[in-house]
Amino acid sequence: MLTYLIIIVALALLFDFINGFHDTANAIATSISTRALSPRVAIFMAASLNFVGAMVSSEVAKTVGGSIANPAKIENGVEVVIAALLAAIIWNLLTWYLSIPSSSSHTLLGSLAGAVIAGAGFNGVNWSGFTQIIIILILSPIIAFILGYLIMVLIKYIVIWTGNTSRSKLNRGFRTLQILSAGLLSYSHGGNDAQKAMGIIVFGLVAAGVQDDLNVPLWVKIAAALAMGLGTSIGGWRIIKTVSGKIVKIEPINGFAADLTSSIVIQISTFIGKPLSTTHVISSAIIGTGSVMRFHEVQWGTVGRMLITWIITIPISMVLAYSLYFAIFRLIM
Repeated sequence: MLTYLIIIVALALLFDFINGFHDTANAIATSISTRALSPRVAIFMAASLNFVGAMVSSEVAKTVGGSIANPAKIENGVEVVIAALLAAIIWNLLTWYLSIPSSSSHTLLGSLAGAVIAGAGFNGVNWSGFTQIIIILILSPIIAFILGYLIMVLIKYIVIWTGNTSRSKLNRGFRTLQILSAGLLSYSHGGNDAQKAMGIIVFGLVAAGVQDDLNVPLWVKIAAALAMGLGTSIGGWRIIKTVSGKIVKIEPINGFAADLTSSIVIQISTFIGKPLSTTHVISSAIIGTGSVMRFHEVQWGTVGRMLITWIITIPISMVLAYSLYFAIFRLIM
């Protein structure tokens, strides 16, 4: 059992590390695109604030650790976690290689559900809790799109009302504001995303009988925060290029609006203890703000490919985790 627990912690931290460089684009793509920050400074800031955000709360971790299945009662819980983490890591690396901004949240939660089905049957899944999470994952990008659109419209009216219509002056002012909004988004990203790895580690600890509640130990918080911060410091350049330039042209004004929108949505979700996809939220916010600025220039083909990836991630991850569980724990071992 100790060997399995070591494997779980190692895989969870590896997932968190990959999540860091996979999702770096979420927090810094817009500020890099508009040259508000240099890539080196942006990544350092994101890594630092990811770490700080990850240390603040643990409600999302409790949701991940206990909403999809009860780790204290599930059969083969430790094996389930291993299969889920392997599936999530494989999907994250594949989409990173293909430069597709997919969701680490979707793949982890889908993988966990698929592994639970393989190890404990359909009744092992808490379908009510799983459905609630799915609803948040679906609604959050829609909310981000609408809120981003409205914030961008409001900013445009304020700019027109104040008579400050010089594009060069606007760019200078909002480029400065982007530094603040990118920092807030990095903090928000760490606060929600790092907790998913914490939650899966706690799931394994409870399933193994090491602890009997979903509280996150301090060492788990520190380890997950460090792993995400280190991963962020590596930088996910493939996905940064997609988010920053292949959806719509980003200027400081809509880059600031997109970052602010994303931070609001992520902070609210973290406050109520619900995991969401920061990738989906920031991409939707970019599309929403970009639609106000230049609707006809939005690369709807790229958006369509992203949507397809978002839709297929959970079912593919479920099947992959289910298959890995059987291949490792039924056929090999």
